[in-house]
Amino acid sequence: MTTHDFIGIGLGPFNLGLACLTEPLTDVEGVFLERGPSFDWHPGMMLPGVTLQVPFLADLVTLADPTSPFSFLNFLKQRGRIYPFYIRESFFPLRREYNEYCRWAADGLRSVRFGHDVRSVTYDEARGSYRVVSQRADSGELVEHHGRKLVLGTGSAPYLPPAAAGLAGDAIHNAHYLDHKAALQAKRSITVVGSGQSAAEVYSDLLGERETHGYQLNWVTRSPRFFPLEYTKLTLELTSPDYIDYFSGLPEDDRYRLAGQQKALSKGIDADLINDIFDELYAQSLHSSPTTRLLTNTSVEQASYDAATGCYTLGLHHHEQDRRFTLETEGLVFATGYHHPMPDFLAPIRDRLRFDRRGRFDIARNYTVDRDGRSVFVQSAGEHVHSVSSPDLGMGAYRNSCIVRELTGREVYPVEKSIAFQEFGAPAGAIS
Repeated sequence: MTTHDFIGIGLGPFNLGLACLTEPLTDVEGVFLERGPSFDWHPGMMLPGVTLQVPFLADLVTLADPTSPFSFLNFLKQRGRIYPFYIRESFFPLRREYNEYCRWAADGLRSVRFGHDVRSVTYDEARGSYRVVSQRADSGELVEHHGRKLVLGTGSAPYLPPAAAGLAGDAIHNAHYLDHKAALQAKRSITVVGSGQSAAEVYSDLLGERETHGYQLNWVTRSPRFFPLEYTKLTLELTSPDYIDYFSGLPEDDRYRLAGQQKALSKGIDADLINDIFDELYAQSLHSSPTTRLLTNTSVEQASYDAATGCYTLGLHHHEQDRRFTLETEGLVFATGYHHPMPDFLAPIRDRLRFDRRGRFDIARNYTVDRDGRSVFVQSAGEHVHSVSSPDLGMGAYRNSCIVRELTGREVYPVEKSIAFQEFGAPAGAIS
């Protein structure tokens, strides 16, 4: 049986970028296993007209290899859309367009295997390789792959707050919004819970059609305001190799504290969308009083469902006033983000991996999590170690350049060492 140089598990944008960058190489060979039947990125949030929050240069490959045939611009050229995109004069691709681009790239790769649900990973001491067993969706057959290294790109899972644990009824996470939109709009009231871009997109979409359907619409956020994504140029330098070096060198407790303070750098709302929501509220207020409520400083502490009435009762807490109150709603959407649970299939090799004191992956600067620091790499899942650059699409090509260097033992794609004008730590040689 063939032993691959590496096995990629999961095929989100980051591992897809790695597949594109390793495709032309002759000195490294890998295979990527994805349980889905095809590439599909956040299908439940493919709202019309919604764009990425990063420019088109943050595609799968360009910032590592501008000459790659898997670039977004080549995709546009092949589809006959490069001139319309140019005339559009926007750096930000439509989200649907980005998903279409990723599908196009995946179709051109020899290393990708769709319909493979990884069930277990073990280490074969005799072979010096990882044994990955996956189940094929089409036949149910168990398939075995061996690889000297692993690249984990399993992505994130929808996060629900503790109040939603075991909650009955048909409440949803925004990841499944489009599939349930029609059912939501048939209800008399809908409440969106969340603070970031996804919550704003769902609320805006429902607000625009509120008058047609006549529902009461609520938006509950624990944030003190509807804060915009910070997108100034010096702030963007926090998604840089320089800042990763600085941030990853801080003590663990400081990194977690800073990660909690930096949400506006990655989880804020697009400023134009905030303004569009206000303008829609204003327009609706001209001829009627909008049946909508926006509640800030408010968290959901309890939630219950009454099957007889089809209503949820939310126990809410206003933090600044320290007051508790309830809100009833028939429809409930949790736009409460994502988290990175460790996949069950890694349990057999857990003793080979590093974890921090909080039980999360202790990711090294070269993106490894194995104890030897050479054979198990992690895509994303590292905000607590590598700061806001971890989930940023624009830093995917940089991280993959580093991973390719580790896989091949050579710098195939030049890895930028320093791109920031500002200094994040005390100057070298500073006297304490």
